[in-house]
Amino acid sequence: MEGSPSSKSASKPSWLERISALLMREPEDREQLVELLHSAYERNLMDADALAMIEGVLQVSDLRAGDIMVPRSQIDAIDIDDPISEFMPMVLETAHSRFPVFEGDRDQVQGILLAKDLLRYFVDPDNFDLRDMLRPVVFIPESKRLNVLLKEFRSNRNHMAVVVDEYGGVAGLVTIEDVIEQIVGDIEDEYDFDETEDNLVQERDGSWRVKAVTEIEDFNETLSLNLPDDEFDTIGGLVVNQFGHVPKRGETVSAFGLLFEVVRADSRRVHTLLVTRQQADTTGQSGE
Repeated sequence: MEGSPSSKSASKPSWLERISALLMREPEDREQLVELLHSAYERNLMDADALAMIEGVLQVSDLRAGDIMVPRSQIDAIDIDDPISEFMPMVLETAHSRFPVFEGDRDQVQGILLAKDLLRYFVDPDNFDLRDMLRPVVFIPESKRLNVLLKEFRSNRNHMAVVVDEYGGVAGLVTIEDVIEQIVGDIEDEYDFDETEDNLVQERDGSWRVKAVTEIEDFNETLSLNLPDDEFDTIGGLVVNQFGHVPKRGETVSAFGLLFEVVRADSRRVHTLLVTRQQADTTGQSGE
């Protein structure tokens, strides 16, 4: 019957057909493609998660290992000469599945230890040899593109690579999870903030959205505070120390008269914080 609901639904184009029609404009470069994708989002042809994931796929080919690596100073590594009883608390606290093992200094990485292999120690501690447990380590340059690295991770079944600088020294660490998080990691409506040049952006309610890499000196100057910078250089380092662990998205901590909320973080570091004043007079001293 003409005009029936069934005939109307049959003639209604699917979301895929609508997006295809939108893309028929044939973008000439990536910038135009991104504009079309944002246009599709604004027309409710895709949700924010889908848009962010597609943009993540496009960005991965432009990023390099050095852009996302965990820096050398933040690597949780094991000294091969340390007794297991000495580094076991760190293994339990960080809850990582893999740890680089060095000998002498951190530039001399001997291999990768899987946390599960430590179970062998508790079964037969007298015959346990840490060197025998090490898996081969993969070294990559800081310039390695993430799309190539992800392909190598998949083909070689590796999950971790040590990033080295031009002199062969250890510059950082990158895992397959770090790469995948660039695509499907923490998705939020404010993801565009990470692309801005400003490290501190004030919200309408008076709170501040702050990148974790912001220097404490700059943070103090902008918010007229006096947070200590003798032990940590960045606001992220100071806040993680207050947590006592690498916090997850949504976790909060009160310190220095401020409330810090983690807006974006991955398994190894904090990226973005939301900072709210808890009292009018903030002296920079930690409040109990």
